[in-house]
Formats: sequence, C-alpha cells, structure tokens
Amino acid sequence: MEAIVDQSVAEQNQAAASLLSNNLPRLLREFSRDFERRIRQGLSARGHEQIRPAHNVVFANLGAGAVRVTELARRAQVTQQAMGKMLKELERMGYISRGIDNGDKRAKEIQLTARGLDLIAQSIEVINEVCAHYASKAGPERLTALEQQLRDVVGHLALDYLPAAWTEQPLTPADPCKTP
Repeated sequence: MEAIVDQSVAEQNQAAASLLSNNLPRLLREFSRDFERRIRQGLSARGHEQIRPAHNVVFANLGAGAVRVTELARRAQVTQQAMGKMLKELERMGYISRGIDNGDKRAKEIQLTARGLDLIAQSIEVINEVCAHYASKAGPERLTALEQQLRDVVGHLALDYLPAAWTEQPLTPADPCKTP
C-alpha cells in the first residue's frame, strides 16, 4: 500500500483498476459470460432463440419431474414472485406447463413440456460442444482440473442450498465437463 502513496494519481488509478479487474471473481465472471454466450448461440442455432441465461434458474432447478413453484424458488434462491414471473414467460414460450398439485390443490406444479424436454436435450449437446471447444483450447486435463478444483472449493464452502451431486461428481481428463 505504501507504494501506491508514492505514485501519481494516474498510476494509483491504474493500480486500483488492475486490482479490481484482475482477480478471481472477474476471471470466473468472464469465463461464465463466455460459456453462457456460446450456449445461447448454440441453442439459438437449434431453434431456441428466446432462451436467455436468466432462464437457467428454472431449468437448473426443475429436474425432469413435477415440482412446486415454492420449491423451485427455494432451490434457486429467488423470491416466489421472481420465479413466478420467469415461469409465466417460459409457459408462454411453450417450455413448461403449470398444473394443479394433486397433494395441495392451492399449489401449482411445474412440468417440462415436449418443447422443454427438447431444450434440455439440446442444452446437453451444446454444453458438451462448448466444453469440447474449451478442452481444445486449454487442454482436457486443465479443464477437468479446473472443474474439479471448483467442485472441491464449493464443497468446502458447505453451501446448503446446492445438491450434494455438485461436489461429488467424478471427472475424468478424457471427458471434461461432460454432461451425461
């Protein structure tokens, strides 16, 4: 910190900007943005032009079976109102349907439609293609090591809202970030 005091204002600003922009959160964010951009392009090319990264909050927490809005919101760490808005949009686009929960007639149960199931299948293909692209650039061993290290760190953080499978999934260098 003493070195910054001896610098000119421009040098101080440059040093501060470097510290704020060249760090783990920024690297993770830029990697994530690129990954999401490539997925969005791949899905758009497959006929899912309206899908946005924000929709992932639903699909990442829905699963293949029916689930209640309250459970989806809890898993996604968002309010029921925010989840409800997203679900209305996805229902309008034909990816999900909302029906009455047989266990509680007041609750809505969310299910994937045929179009939603197609999106899931297409998403898995696109994710695998993006991972293959990254593996071709950085090497499959590096990509696998990165993912495994992130799983390990997330596991140590004990984030109780994440499924255990997030930190338990075994990886092999031959198949980086491969989605079954």
